[in-house]
Amino acid sequence: MAKQIWKPGNMLYPVPAVMVSCQRDGEKPNIITVAWAGTICSDPAMLSISVRKERYSYDIIKETGEFVVNLTTKKLCRAADFCGVRSGRDVDKFKEMNLTPQTSEKVKAPGILESPVNLECKVKEVIPLGTHDMFMAEIAAVRIDDKYMNETGKFELNSAGLVAYSHGEYFELGEKLGTFGFSVKK
Repeated sequence: MAKQIWKPGNMLYPVPAVMVSCQRDGEKPNIITVAWAGTICSDPAMLSISVRKERYSYDIIKETGEFVVNLTTKKLCRAADFCGVRSGRDVDKFKEMNLTPQTSEKVKAPGILESPVNLECKVKEVIPLGTHDMFMAEIAAVRIDDKYMNETGKFELNSAGLVAYSHGEYFELGEKLGTFGFSVKK
């Protein structure tokens, strides 16, 4: 088997393609699509997003210290792409994509009603990294869509048609290959 050596680059794929909503007091809410996002701690529940300083949402998040991570589905894929290639300086992304701002429980930034999961976040630390700054945030509240709850009260998130981003392309998650710990179960 032959392999090529490339210069260092971001090839850790797939990643979640999430829509991050934010808002300054008295201004319209905005959405930025972020692929550099991930879980960083279980207790307290924390995640990180990395955003370029020149992005419109960067200053909003830095000033307010709050944002909402909204999971993306197949139905939201076009909106996620649009929100990643258009600037909130020029367009009202909620209006253009027919998305509904949803009042949050613990932060002032709205969530996206059409998303199956909204993670309300409060920034704990900003780490300058180079092209991006990483916003490390504690998850203050989680809002989930009732339509993904089954009759026994289990959250069926994997039936939502979640989207991943890999090397410039979007994919709907598909076939289940196992469950946590399946390799050692007897």
